[in-house]
Amino acid sequence: MYKRLAIVLAALTLSGCDNNEVGDVSLGMFTTKDIKIEVLADPLVPGVTCHMSNVVANLNLADPSDMAISCRQTGEITSAMIAAIDKSKSGDVVFKKSKSIFLKSLKIRRIYDEQSQSLLYLAYSTKETTGSYKHAMSTVPLWGTKAYQTPTQP
Repeated sequence: MYKRLAIVLAALTLSGCDNNEVGDVSLGMFTTKDIKIEVLADPLVPGVTCHMSNVVANLNLADPSDMAISCRQTGEITSAMIAAIDKSKSGDVVFKKSKSIFLKSLKIRRIYDEQSQSLLYLAYSTKETTGSYKHAMSTVPLWGTKAYQTPTQP
């Protein structure tokens, strides 16, 4: 019995590991919740790096929905990269992670704001919790990159 319990606990611990994880902060000795920090590179705009933190409940069936995101330019951003992205109002999902067995997931969308020439990264939970959907946003301006287009004068 103890051997079986050890195998289950090891599997749960390993399933929480992520190649993108760069930080892990315990929320206390008497809780099974941690704040995990992951690094994410935008697949179509590799000059953007996002760091996302979210609460993970190691022994629960569902993780809390709280998250934060911060994105910055960490490399070259070109006009070709911007041309390749979805420019619709709803943007494009660049990251998705399951947060429970109850169909809750955490997603990050990239949305292009043409007027301000900025990339918006929206992290959100797909399931309502405590009366609202949790979300967080970060922006990356294209100013100073090869993708920035000088506005034309009227």
